[in-house]
Amino acid sequence: MYGGGQVFEPSSTNNELLKDEDPKKLAEFEARIARGEKIEPKDWMPKLYRKQLIRMIEQHAHSEIIGSLPEGTWITRAPGFKRKLALMAKVQDEVGHAQLLYGAAETLGKSREQMIEDLITGKSKYSNIFNYPTFTWADSCFISWLVDAGAIVNQLANARGSYGPYCRALDRICAEESFHLKYGHHCVIHLATGTPKQRQMMQEAVNRWWAPMMHFFGPSDKISTHTEILTKWKVKMATNDECRQQFLDMYVPKIWELGLTIPDENLKKNEETGEWEFTEPDWEEFKRVINGDGPCNKERLAVRRTAEERGAWVRRALAAKTKGDKYVAPMA
Repeated sequence: MYGGGQVFEPSSTNNELLKDEDPKKLAEFEARIARGEKIEPKDWMPKLYRKQLIRMIEQHAHSEIIGSLPEGTWITRAPGFKRKLALMAKVQDEVGHAQLLYGAAETLGKSREQMIEDLITGKSKYSNIFNYPTFTWADSCFISWLVDAGAIVNQLANARGSYGPYCRALDRICAEESFHLKYGHHCVIHLATGTPKQRQMMQEAVNRWWAPMMHFFGPSDKISTHTEILTKWKVKMATNDECRQQFLDMYVPKIWELGLTIPDENLKKNEETGEWEFTEPDWEEFKRVINGDGPCNKERLAVRRTAEERGAWVRRALAAKTKGDKYVAPMA
């Protein structure tokens, strides 16, 4: 579902990892990617490629797990039985997406247990947008429509990338996300065309969530430390700014069609360039929230930590070995 969990790192770290690679193997690797071939778990790959894939897929998986929490709190309070059922199914799908992604990351050599440990200790990051509270039902609707829409923009592009297990996971995830998007759009339409109170509630949700939504695609290309190498190796198929522009182009008109306003007086489409102009997002807030100082960071990780502790006995039972058993790491 989600992207945008970018972490600021010095580019010198990337250069150090590339310095020791075999030039011939690196050239062959890049030639395969240029031809559009998929890289599989047993294939040779640069250490930096493996590192960046683990970082990206792991953060994506964490975002699916943590991302289910803001909406999950509204399952029991959703208006009507059908909405409750639909939201419950959606949250269940998101957790399932995390399982697919953890499996894809495991093929690169990092265990699921270590990924979860890094999440609950704060070492690994997840999408900043899930560190904000869902005060009303309209907040949940915003996530279901527009956050999922942003995720689909990211994931449809990355599904054409170079690492086979990640691309195959994204193909399945995107198919399910299309249903989530329709569900969310229907919820927003219902509020935006409803009573004055419902309309006000939806507008207030847009006002609260627009700034985090602009952060969602990650830092601007001019300050992102990962974009260049990720796009070169087709881990990412579009830059952060390209994804942000595509989202604005697809969804700003739809928001306006519903009579809702967007809290950015500078937002407009430049007819000459074809690109959207907007107020530069507050990247200091982005970094602060990503690094643990958002409104709900501590709450989100506390919930995840409690779930991990309560589920420990299940994992021990599943991991108990009998004679002749051998664990097999995922291959796809």
